[in-house]
Amino acid sequence: QVHLVESGGGLVQPGGSLRLSCVASGFPFGLNDMSWYRQAPGNERELVAGITWNRRTTNYADSVKGRFTIARDNAKNTLYLEMNSLKPEDTAIYYCHCRSRNYWGQGTQVTVSS
Repeated sequence: QVHLVESGGGLVQPGGSLRLSCVASGFPFGLNDMSWYRQAPGNERELVAGITWNRRTTNYADSVKGRFTIARDNAKNTLYLEMNSLKPEDTAIYYCHCRSRNYWGQGTQVTVSS
């Protein structure tokens, strides 16, 4: 059974940092490209960042370039999203996604507010 379990969300002040994690099971994580998406209330789900299975290529939404970093540890079946210099507009539910197989996690809430 496939599981993608996100954690690390929470409430943070503007300018703060958070690190999201996504632990995968039930499929060969190390052989699959992965992504982070987010969805704010009233908005469509949008791609935040992606990383290939071998970590050679990453891509980012323009809105997060220079602030967010996607990473993975294939030995731990874990995907990460390091988020710095957070802004109120980063508030959303963040989802882990397996691109190759279109698997989704349940999401973790990130709220940026003073």
